[in-house]
Amino acid sequence: MVRPIQPIVPPISQEQHIQKAAPKKGAISFRDILQNQQELTISKHAAERMQERNIQLSNQEWQSIQEKVKEAKQKGVKDALVVIDGNAMVVSVKNNTVITALNQSEADKKVFTNIDGTILL
Repeated sequence: MVRPIQPIVPPISQEQHIQKAAPKKGAISFRDILQNQQELTISKHAAERMQERNIQLSNQEWQSIQEKVKEAKQKGVKDALVVIDGNAMVVSVKNNTVITALNQSEADKKVFTNIDGTILL
């Protein structure tokens, strides 16, 4: 004789499952928290270029750059050219990373490609 197996716990209706899985109103997702806490990092290449070219930024300038990069991210920018005091940096807004840096004399004669935004400070 074959008998069907009965579940040990009563089945949860689809509506009950959705209610339990839905986030609370006003709750911030884990992804949002990570995006807001991520600080701008400098790639190894950019760090070498900044050192070679004697590009130094104050804490206030660095903070300003980070704030503007966050704004750019909110506007959908993926790669930006950041110009500050004549120096230029290419920043991957998507990855929160400075890719490369140029001093004023080098930046004057360059063509920047593959950027979709510019931040002037």
